[in-house]
Amino acid sequence: MDNPPIFTNDAIVLGLLMLALGFVFLTSSKKTGFWYKFYKVVPALLMCYLIPAILNSLNLISDETSQLYFVASRYMLPASLVLMTLSIDLKAIFNLGPKALIMFFTGTIGIIIGGPLAILLISIFSPETVGGVGPDAVWRGLATLAGSWIGGGANQAAMLEIFEYNPDLYGGMVLVDIVVANIWMAILLMGIGKTEGIDRWLRADNSAITQLKHKVTAYAESVTRNPSLADLIIMLAIAFGAVGLAHWGANGISEWLASNFEAVNDSKSALSSFSSSFFWMITIATAVGILLSFTKAKEYEGAGASKIGSVFIYFLVATIGMKMDLTMVFDNPGLIAIGLVWMSIHAGLLILVAKLIKAPYFFLAVGSQANVGGAASAPVVAAAFHPSLATVGVLLAVFGYVVGTYGAILSTILMQMASAG
Repeated sequence: MDNPPIFTNDAIVLGLLMLALGFVFLTSSKKTGFWYKFYKVVPALLMCYLIPAILNSLNLISDETSQLYFVASRYMLPASLVLMTLSIDLKAIFNLGPKALIMFFTGTIGIIIGGPLAILLISIFSPETVGGVGPDAVWRGLATLAGSWIGGGANQAAMLEIFEYNPDLYGGMVLVDIVVANIWMAILLMGIGKTEGIDRWLRADNSAITQLKHKVTAYAESVTRNPSLADLIIMLAIAFGAVGLAHWGANGISEWLASNFEAVNDSKSALSSFSSSFFWMITIATAVGILLSFTKAKEYEGAGASKIGSVFIYFLVATIGMKMDLTMVFDNPGLIAIGLVWMSIHAGLLILVAKLIKAPYFFLAVGSQANVGGAASAPVVAAAFHPSLATVGVLLAVFGYVVGTYGAILSTILMQMASAG
């Protein structure tokens, strides 16, 4: 790095992130005064995200020198999914109806058409921003954004291979991905604090979501007990035992698929997402949690299973925030402008459809994040509404992995046509 951060020791970075989380939870627990008024406007979860982003922007810490995001996303995220899924009511999840899927695919369509429309709009004011020829053509680079914002990292890599964008310019597209996706996530988190007002404006029927939350809460209260040391150890054993199983299974499945199916092993194939061990890790961890919800392990919700899972989720949010450098917004304004217009089209279409079908804000936020953020952040946004809803985010994110490459290829073809026009 040209300008390394002040703190590169992960023990120190961990301390700073935990102090930030502690500060947010301490101040957000106030029932009167300045902080009470502040958190009525700014959600606590957003502050857990923004404070690490500010620390990164001030060059105190950096995701580039830290392994904490890797630890949080590979160990804590699957553990939290297991713990928060223990008390899940699968029937009630399915009773949420088709609006979740409708909003997810609306978000996908918004990304597919958003890219070419953004090129057309930006070309009116700055044609050189969307130009380029051969491997340097901007539409080729934007293909990687389409892959990332519909599916995830594996789909993004597939787009880079399929459309052969200049690797030397790829860093600029990664920058746009990080900046725009993180700005949009911050907006979604801010909206969570205004959910009731947004739902009233959308005239949304959120009775199924409310019923699910009440059902899970009532069950938790019926089995609530003061957790013993044995309870805490057993819950952690279940969670991290499942994490170990998920990693073992994910490595085995991805390697077996890659060695036995050429389409999966080919980075240019639409099926290449299935070679992602991260995809299988999240899938297996969620499946373990769902299976355990049919056993007596479900009763550990009364000892605080979802609370421990929420601790892991909040730490993951802090490490995601650490990836955001607020000063990067000004590094490449042209490409950032394309990304912002693109995301605005995605958001606008989601709002329009949510208004038409009277979908709750929960479905809008999670449907969007299942596309743009994937399995790493969709459960975070879903769990911010209620821990029992984290599984909805995971299930929708799985759809994103499946349709990511196909949707991104269609979007790129349209972007190529828009650029030629």
